Amino acid sequence: MKKFIETIKNIWSIEDLRKRILTTLLLVLVYRVGSYITLPGLDPNELAKFSETSQKGILGLFNMFAGGSFSRASIFALGIMPYISASIAIQLLTIAVPHFQKLQKEGDSGRKKINQYTRLLTVVVTAFQASAYVAYLRTQSGGALIPEYGTFLFWLSTTVVLTAGTLFIMWLGEKITDKGIGNGTSIIIMMGILARLPEALLQELSLKTTGSGGGLLLFLIEIAMFILITVGLILLVQGTRKIPVNYAKRIVGNKQYGGVRQFIPLKVNAAGVMPIIFAQAIMFIPATAIGFATSDNASAFIRIFSDHTNPWYNVIYAVLVVVFTFFYTALIFNPTQMADEMKRNNGFIPGVKPGKATADYIGAVMDRITLPGAFFLALVGILPGIAAAANINSLFATFFGGTSLLIMVGVILDTLQQIESQLLMRHYDGLMSSGRIKGRTSPANA
Repeated sequence: MKKFIETIKNIWSIEDLRKRILTTLLLVLVYRVGSYITLPGLDPNELAKFSETSQKGILGLFNMFAGGSFSRASIFALGIMPYISASIAIQLLTIAVPHFQKLQKEGDSGRKKINQYTRLLTVVVTAFQASAYVAYLRTQSGGALIPEYGTFLFWLSTTVVLTAGTLFIMWLGEKITDKGIGNGTSIIIMMGILARLPEALLQELSLKTTGSGGGLLLFLIEIAMFILITVGLILLVQGTRKIPVNYAKRIVGNKQYGGVRQFIPLKVNAAGVMPIIFAQAIMFIPATAIGFATSDNASAFIRIFSDHTNPWYNVIYAVLVVVFTFFYTALIFNPTQMADEMKRNNGFIPGVKPGKATADYIGAVMDRITLPGAFFLALVGILPGIAAAANINSLFATFFGGTSLLIMVGVILDTLQQIESQLLMRHYDGLMSSGRIKGRTSPANA
């Protein structure tokens, strides 16, 4: 406890770090306040009904990433997800399209052009999703939620407000990244998810301490399980396999260059949270498509894909997570490029020939460590369904793994890593008594 208080004092005594933390908290506060400002023109008496119906299925996933703004029909209802979708699309283009590959290799100038393309695509995606959101509002409460001053005028004003809201959130995220601490976009998503945790805990405590809920002891056991799952996720996020790399010596004049040994840290979970997000999106498609059918077989099929406590749902979901883990890792991980860069810098893996043999070796190692990582990630993905089946409150069950907990753990580790780096730069002790915190994007060990 004494070391913890001393670490807090050290953090607060660094002026630049103190300003960054306060800036981050202020911008997050602005975001949370905006998430409670309702869209102009809506009937407040109908919002309560709308809030209940917009927290199920894929809409519940959107609402989670939007920090509850979607169900509150606020000016930030679409959240940061249009920007995330545009970023993923541009990232895939940098892999498949030569023009974007060239931009990626141009350094800062290319990165600025890619960011500009991302922002423009964000405007397009947001405008499209805003129009769909207005159409969704029109179907709720028999149209009573929509004001009477004109359908077209409401569609136009709401689309503009929602698009401006998403762009403002994108700006807040960039400001947090530049002037604050941590990755701004990730912190905004995490704060939206974290805001639901106190309510989930209170609901679960109320259910367990009233009637035949099981009592306080069962609630404490659930909290202990939650902590154990969190520890397991930390191990998953930080797990790496280090490949040793030697660099040949070069003597230029009286100076020697190279001749050092470094490591390539290959992450056990290189794909991050993306496989779970992709799998969730795919799982909603059959229920949406078959929802228009009327046969009994279709109804049984819908029940499987709409009930996350169903065993068949969890089996299919786990298989999809494993498949998407390998798929997304193959997209973002290029062993051939790594081997070429090592060869240009006179680096080699001991016992492995440079070039294609090195690329094959790195690829084989990555496949071996991705397999257990994929299975563990699949287990994380189905844990909320298992928790809900074990009679845990549905809101609290979402924190027993899945997207919510994985994002929270990853973002918190990244932010703590940046704070620790600031402390070590100024010759203070780190946040841990032994070792260092590794986030999701730890650099290679030098």
